[in-house]
Amino acid sequence: MPRLRAGEVSLGWREWGKGDPTVVFIHGNLASKDWIELAAPLFPAGLRVIGIDWRGCGDSDRPPALPDYSNYSMQQHALDMLAALDALNIPFCHLATHSTGGIIAARMLLMQPHRFGRVFALDPVTPLGIAFDAEQIGLFRAMMASKEVTRAVMATAASSLFLPESMAQNARPRFREGLGAIQPLFERILDQTFGVSEGIWIGTPVNLTRERESRELERRMPEIRHPHLVVWGEGDGWIAPADLRTMAAAMPDCRLVIVPGVGHSMNLEMPPLYAGYFGSWFGGLRAS
Repeated sequence: MPRLRAGEVSLGWREWGKGDPTVVFIHGNLASKDWIELAAPLFPAGLRVIGIDWRGCGDSDRPPALPDYSNYSMQQHALDMLAALDALNIPFCHLATHSTGGIIAARMLLMQPHRFGRVFALDPVTPLGIAFDAEQIGLFRAMMASKEVTRAVMATAASSLFLPESMAQNARPRFREGLGAIQPLFERILDQTFGVSEGIWIGTPVNLTRERESRELERRMPEIRHPHLVVWGEGDGWIAPADLRTMAAAMPDCRLVIVPGVGHSMNLEMPPLYAGYFGSWFGGLRAS
């Protein structure tokens, strides 16, 4: 996969489609640009879609984490993404985000508001952040040490792909039938996840907790005037719907849609449905 230089790091990136306008995909924690791989061929013609891996993920560099994980903060990821847009010579684009990509995008929008148009946010971590306690951070440490623990936790992020009875505690998640190309993609994604840096495993929950405690972005939500479509899967156990409602009420142009029958990762669980929302939001855009 191609890489680009963004300040002190090289980041992996991938492109689908050609044309103008451009949509940049900002993935979530423990993830990569590949999470939209099956949906991307279904996006509207004439759109250029670019996915960029965070530092520490996918095909990007994995710099050693500082003791306070400050080089893996949401602000740092946002700065990396802005530098990546510079390297790709993208002066203006729209954003599609997933999970923690949502709060990274919020920082991008506040730093350079003129540079962005519409935002499609799938199950986003809102500008409120998320508070993780010591036990939850301990779970991330357990994931670092065991691929089976990683599999079990990652299955909860794509719950509709698995048989419900196999999702019980201490059980091994089992795929339901008829998934086609989704199943091998999940296995590849699992391998990628197990290889992320400590700055991702531990730094992300630490830094999201700091975001929650500081309330900086919470106070600034009214400044984010970019049109937002926020889609939340009703089976998502990671993102609190109350936070999404707070976000939708505080931001001037934000619509919240709740979708039954899907979990935290529609882009992986139901690629055609994700592509449908993507296309309805971005398909009618004119060249910038």
